[in-house]
Amino acid sequence: MTGGPGGQRLPVERLTVLYDARCPLCLHLRQWLMKQRQLVPLDLVPAASEEARRRFPGLDHAGTLDEITVIGDRGQIYRGTSAWIVCLWALAEHRPRAHWLTTPAGRPFARATVLAAAKYRSLTAPPCGRDGDGGGACTVPGPAG
Repeated sequence: MTGGPGGQRLPVERLTVLYDARCPLCLHLRQWLMKQRQLVPLDLVPAASEEARRRFPGLDHAGTLDEITVIGDRGQIYRGTSAWIVCLWALAEHRPRAHWLTTPAGRPFARATVLAAAKYRSLTAPPCGRDGDGGGACTVPGPAG
């Protein structure tokens, strides 16, 4: 939730999850998220895509390819561990776990899980470069125009 006029709390009504569409782990988690009962609707959009650029023109789109990014309908931006936790929070069966992951006892577990996923992703995602040949730096296509 985020603050509204006069200090009132406004509910998060929708979240957009930006995921790396080249990453097998990210694609698997996207499918898993789509199958879960959502208390807060999740829009799953490929990171750095034309759709992501259209929706969030001021966002660092190259950075969204480096780590999961979730954007709330009120402009909240969650990255890394916080992004994974807010995804779980949006799911009916996993909201209690998400609350636990924000506690001092749960936060290290959440961080370790995200680091393990990042390591797995680094071993399975195609290398950066033209056509995935690893011959160059990662590039993000510019806005259509």
